[in-house]
Amino acid sequence: MIAWDDAPPPAKLKVGPLRAIAAIIRGVLVLFWTVLTVAIYLILKLVEPALGGAKPRYAALRLWSRIMLRLIGLRRIVHGELPPDGTALVANHSTWADIIVFSSIGQVAFVAKSEVAKWPLIGWGAQMMDTMFVERRSSAAERQRIEMVERLERGQQLLFFPEGTSTDGMRVLPFKSALFSAFTNMPDTLIQPVAATYVPAPHLPRAFYGWWGDMSLGENIWALLTHSYGGAVHISFAPPVRAQDFAGRKALALHCGEQVRADWARHSTDSNAAD
Repeated sequence: MIAWDDAPPPAKLKVGPLRAIAAIIRGVLVLFWTVLTVAIYLILKLVEPALGGAKPRYAALRLWSRIMLRLIGLRRIVHGELPPDGTALVANHSTWADIIVFSSIGQVAFVAKSEVAKWPLIGWGAQMMDTMFVERRSSAAERQRIEMVERLERGQQLLFFPEGTSTDGMRVLPFKSALFSAFTNMPDTLIQPVAATYVPAPHLPRAFYGWWGDMSLGENIWALLTHSYGGAVHISFAPPVRAQDFAGRKALALHCGEQVRADWARHSTDSNAAD
């Protein structure tokens, strides 16, 4: 993945002492809630066979995500029909917070490049959340297709970010058609475009939630903890499609990208997330 850096990062926001204290308290709550959820999640994963499947731990993950959104000051607004089990989701990617946002909607498992599995802490968290790691080698394509089919048959909702990078949240980049090649051998699989549109509070810059280029993850998290209250994220689900309804992967990628871009734009001009 090449980091998108076609826009300068927003200026750093001033943090007064009271705002800093409030952010530290929120950070402690975030850490406590995350540690508690990880413990519950791992226990549920151990006893998963006795519980008849993965639904209980995904329910715990959804609860974690929804409370996390409240803690970082994001109101979740859902539009359209939620995806059925076993649906592939394709979405725009603006920020690391997308992981929290999309984990709040169902049995979502993310699809990421294999290098992510080796990242300190983040790689462990991604593996714990059932992330599917993919390699670009052609020799791995069939094995990965089989794994994808098996996951979808188990009811997972595999989520792809076809832009190939995160952005400033002010646009949706063209979807890379190569990421849709797996669907050409899965003609009956439901593929649902989904758009996440972040709307910051009126006093914040429009690109406040974006994370791109050389921006520091730590600084971005601190900005959310100190200034994020009053924001909203619109999650818009478009009607699902099937690969068999398109001439090829490029046509499928173009359709999904246009649908996500249209749904994203529908809410990107909201002037006040608190309305």
